[in-house]
Amino acid sequence: MRFRSIASGSNGNCIYTGTDRTHVLIDAGISCKRIEQGLQELGITGRELSGILITHEHSDHIAGLRVLVKHTGVPVFATAGTIEALKSMDREGCIDSSLYHVIDPGTDFPVGDFTVRSVRTSHDAAESCAYRLEAFGKSVAVMTDLGTWTPAQAEALRGLSGLLLESNHDIRMLETGSYPYVLKRRILSDFGHLSNEMTGKLLDRVLGPDLQFTLLGHLSEENNYPDLALLSVKNEIDLSDSQWKSSDFRIEVASRYSSSEIFEI
Repeated sequence: MRFRSIASGSNGNCIYTGTDRTHVLIDAGISCKRIEQGLQELGITGRELSGILITHEHSDHIAGLRVLVKHTGVPVFATAGTIEALKSMDREGCIDSSLYHVIDPGTDFPVGDFTVRSVRTSHDAAESCAYRLEAFGKSVAVMTDLGTWTPAQAEALRGLSGLLLESNHDIRMLETGSYPYVLKRRILSDFGHLSNEMTGKLLDRVLGPDLQFTLLGHLSEENNYPDLALLSVKNEIDLSDSQWKSSDFRIEVASRYSSSEIFEI
C-alpha cells in the first residue's frame, strides 16, 4: 500500500492511497491540474483512479472535483447529505448522477482492493465523515474537519499503519488573531476544527505498535505554524500517562503547498 498527501491545509486538501491495482483519492480540494501533477509523480493518471472519497462539501475539499470527474468519469463516494449538497452546487451538471455512490456513515464498503469504513464526524457541513481504508492486512485513515472527537472515533483509528489527522489551530493564536468573533466561535465549537492540543490528546489515545507514520494536516494558514503544531501534539503525548512517547513514532506535518513523501506500508 502507498500513501501520500498531495496537499493538506485550510486552503485545499487531497490525499492519495493505493495498491498496485487500486488508486483512491480522499477529497479533491485543489485544482484538477495540481491533482493530476500529484498523480503523475506517483506514476498514474486521473483516469486510473478507482474512486474519490469525499469527506464533505466545503470548497477546500472539492475545489477540483467537478473538473476532475468530468474529464475522467471516476466514481465519487460520499454520504447522502454530502451528495445532495454537491448536486445543489453543481448547477451545470458537470458530474453525471450515475457516478455518485451513497455510503452510510459507520459502515464498510468496497473500492477495489480496499475495504473502506466511513466514520461520522462533527462539522458544520451537511453530513461529514472521515475514512479508514484497509487492504492486505494494512490500514490507513484520514480524519480532518471535526470540532471535537469521541471515543467511537478514537476506536476507529486504532491499529492503523498510517494516519493523517487534523491539527488545525493554536487556540491562543486564534483567540488573539484577526478573525471575526463569529468565525472564531465557529472554529472553536464542537462543529469546527481540532486544536493542536485536542489533536495531541486524540493521537495519544490511538498510538500503537503498528503505526508507522502520522501526518498532521489541515493546518490553518492564519492560526498555526507547522513547528508549533508538531511541538504541541508531541507535548500532549509526552505529558500523558500513556506507555508511549512521541519519540517512539514518526510524526510529521503535511504541507499545504507540496506533496509529502510516498509512504510505503
